[in-house]
Amino acid sequence: MTPDYYGSLDLPPLKLDLVPADLEQRFHAKSRLLHPDRFARASAVEQQAALDASSLLNDAYRTLRDPIRRAEYVLKATGFNIGEQGTKDVPGDLLEEVFEFNMALEDADEDEVAAARQRFVEMRNQIDDRLPKLFAVHDVAPDRAILEELRSLLNRRRYIANLISTASGEGIRH
Repeated sequence: MTPDYYGSLDLPPLKLDLVPADLEQRFHAKSRLLHPDRFARASAVEQQAALDASSLLNDAYRTLRDPIRRAEYVLKATGFNIGEQGTKDVPGDLLEEVFEFNMALEDADEDEVAAARQRFVEMRNQIDDRLPKLFAVHDVAPDRAILEELRSLLNRRRYIANLISTASGEGIRH
């Protein structure tokens, strides 16, 4: 069961296009109301409830302020599987890039690895530029097809982020 992050911040359910300043304002207002220190003289049950509510609020804010985590939350809440990307799930149009990248890694060609990393960063940035448009379309007329496109983009982004990480040296052994 997915916790209700939107409800905890009094937001419309599963809206993707959020205004960061509004989200922050809601978080701070709710934090003041639910802070466990306000319940120092309350019963143990009330103190625990305040801790739980405060914890949920913090988790909600951390998730919803990040556009990627927010989109993943909405996908999960609407029944989409957003599990880890498997190695067999390489997006088809990336196969050649990945093959060239792996060859550069094997040859320990730092210039080729750096060039590949830059291409992957640009691919990730293109996805990041596309997300707000999908968010806006979804919020106007929620549609499963938009969510499927969003899931596909996020899976692609996750795969590319792993390649960037590897190209940055986190997976390279010299």
